[in-house]
Order: sequence, then C-alpha cells, then structure tokens
Amino acid sequence: MRVAWSRLIRFVATDGRILRGEPILPTPDFDLGKTTAETKLQVKVIVGDNIYDDSVKEAGRTPPPYPFIFFKPTTCLHDHDEDVVIPKIAQDDQADYEGELVLVIGKDARDVPLGDALDYVAAYTGGNDVSARKLQRDPKLAGGVPQWGFSKGFDTFAPIGPALVASELVGDPKKLLLQTIVDGEVRQNEHVDDLLFDCAYLVHYLSQGTTLRRGSVIMTGTPGGVGAGFKPPKYLVPGTIMEVSISKIGTLRNGVRFL
Repeated sequence: MRVAWSRLIRFVATDGRILRGEPILPTPDFDLGKTTAETKLQVKVIVGDNIYDDSVKEAGRTPPPYPFIFFKPTTCLHDHDEDVVIPKIAQDDQADYEGELVLVIGKDARDVPLGDALDYVAAYTGGNDVSARKLQRDPKLAGGVPQWGFSKGFDTFAPIGPALVASELVGDPKKLLLQTIVDGEVRQNEHVDDLLFDCAYLVHYLSQGTTLRRGSVIMTGTPGGVGAGFKPPKYLVPGTIMEVSISKIGTLRNGVRFL
C-alpha cells in the first residue's frame, strides 16, 4: 500500500522533543542504522495520521504445513541502538538472537486473499526475535512441546528498526538479503526468498478470521545460524552486540545487558 513517506524514523530533535519523520539521506544507500549519536540528519517531521496515506532444518524438525504462530506483547518492542535486557530467569546460557524481516500492517486486514496480501503492508523494517531457549524447548520447563509465548515475551525481546521503509520503496521482499552479525561475526546470511512461508502468505494466513489492526507488526521467521544451532551453542552474554542488516532497510543494532 502507498504511504506518505519512504522511510520513517523516531528521533530526538535539537530541542529534546521525540518526534517522527522522514530522514533526508545524504546518499541513496546511506545506512541509518550505522549512524552515531553525533550524526546530524535533516528530517521532514511527520505528525498524526499523515504516517498513513488512507529455521527448521537447523532445529532438526520437519518443515510444518502451516506457520508456527505466537504473540509477543507490546512490552517486547524496543528501539534501535538500545540494550536488550535479559531477565534473571533467562540468564543461564539460553538467551538467543533471531534476525528477521518485519512487516508493518498499514490498514485493518481480515480474511485477505493471498493475491492482495502485500497491499496491506505499509512498511518493512528489521527485527530481532530474542528468545530464551531453555524456556522454549527444555521439557522440564516448557512441557512436551516447544513453548513459544513465555520464552519470547520478555520486556525488550523484540527490538525493531532502524527505520520503517515504505513497501513501495522495498518492492519485492523476496529479493532482500538478511544478515545477522554478532560481535562482528556473520551468523545468519540468507535471502528472504528462503522463508518457508513468504510475506504474502503470512498476511493471508494470519488474517483468517482475525483482524490484523493497522500498525500490527509481523515477524516473518529467522534463517539458520541462531546461537542455539552452533556446537557448542553461542548464547548471548552481557556486552554482546547484535546487528540485523537487511538490504534496502538498514542495520538494526542492539547491545545485551543482564538485569
């Protein structure tokens, strides 16, 4: 769907106010996620309704016939360049990253035909579906089947950014390249067309009998290369720097802090 901007960011103005707007980039390929606190950008301020114009193989599982669905509370949402906070219950060698493409729904969607699904996507951005693996998979903690909600639902466990990029600017999301870099090491490196269920199908499937409200965020799934898939596993520790870089979108960067 068409929106009134190409890229949307949340920023601190020179007078200290927190505003939303469209950055004026110095070059077309400028990566907003790699700016620093000292970087100065010109921004076209946008207010109110103008924002809208009217890993399966690695885990040893058989590909499912339908997507696994879980909901993250809004308290999971977190900003670019802010630390993800790992609570005490998840600090025992289990906190993990999942770099993902994120869809932002631009208008209410219910029972959307597959062919129309991408018309409901206002923007794309990067995301990190931070997860606590023991709480997700350990039968002693999760029961007989993986437990998705609690293990992925802690505060700050869904940072997104660095900007919302209009779907019209992105074009075909299948052509996007996603990389997750942890402490300088490329851990995930796949094109989005490798998703088991593509972006259009996810919107179509999730809207069956359920209204996806305007502004809803959909995380699309993660490729191989998560920390739990390494031998030995490479879980998050205090001071870890995670970067989720997606072509045409930029780089989402977050540190890790134990609390």
